[in-house]
Amino acid sequence: MSSYADAGVDVEAGERAVELMRGRVAATMRPEVVGDLGGFAGLFDASALARYRRPLLATATDGVGTKIAIARAMDVHDTIGIDLVAMVVDDLVVCGAEPLFMTDYIATGKVVPERIAAIVSGIAAGCEQAGCALLGGETAEHPGLMAPDEYDVAGAGTAVVEADQLLGPDRVRAGDVVIAMASSGLHSNGYSLARKVLLEEATVDTHVPELGRTLGEELLEPTRIYTKDCLALADAGLVHAFSHVTGGGLASNLARVLPADLHADIERSTWEVPAVVGLLLDRGVSRADAERTFNMGIGMLAVTPDPDEVLAVLADRGVSARACGQVRSRTVDDVSDAPAKGGSGGSVRVV
Repeated sequence: MSSYADAGVDVEAGERAVELMRGRVAATMRPEVVGDLGGFAGLFDASALARYRRPLLATATDGVGTKIAIARAMDVHDTIGIDLVAMVVDDLVVCGAEPLFMTDYIATGKVVPERIAAIVSGIAAGCEQAGCALLGGETAEHPGLMAPDEYDVAGAGTAVVEADQLLGPDRVRAGDVVIAMASSGLHSNGYSLARKVLLEEATVDTHVPELGRTLGEELLEPTRIYTKDCLALADAGLVHAFSHVTGGGLASNLARVLPADLHADIERSTWEVPAVVGLLLDRGVSRADAERTFNMGIGMLAVTPDPDEVLAVLADRGVSARACGQVRSRTVDDVSDAPAKGGSGGSVRVV
């Protein structure tokens, strides 16, 4: 006779993983969460939305790409979950929405309870930083499809915003200033290129003087979560739009939140490119490819009519930020460095 275990699926290991992660997940709970870990579905008390006049729900889903390869190479799995949360919640907050809860999905070749618990502990840590609940998740064992040490993660989040406080292109005006918030590193985009260039003749254990640490430590640096900082600005009525600088780079992501008739010139000289990006440029990545692939040291942009107030709030919150450009009317002569990601929006030139 054949059993599920004979096929490579260890149900008991999955249960042990749940027990190991239970405490970390519980730490993310908001008052609106109903029930405990282990139900078929996570429950969230929607009566909490009654205080809104016209609540709009926002949703986003994402993963962390090939950054997982760095976590596997280093056998460090408790930060990749922070990256996952960041990719989701910082997309949600762009429209001014407060993240309420997230769910996660982990697929792996073999369930190692301690490894799964470490991944989920990172997801829980990210949720705590963003102020949202980790409402549920799924761990799937895929023997034969994935190697025992392989895994991938994905997550989805839900947020809410008052309809008349929705941020985006409709609010942006000529004369608005663009504020750049510093990234913590490469975040979670461009890792296929970064790994090809940096690990071609080195390993994650190679110490790099320019970085002051090993390549692995640099590349595994968790993505910064800007959610609460952005909400503080939105709640104060200081911003017209945000742009989360992810895949596609600064120009194409900023263009998404500009109306078609507006243009922004972004000044390269207003911020310093991180050492890891400098290393990539030194090793053959062109400036154009780098700007289309990496965040270049900027993780989030705010478009605002009140730059001094925005910079003051961010300084109080410990966020390194500076004015990097301005929005103006678009002319027939304006050239965009990249089309708006998704296809519609204004134009942006990094000069």
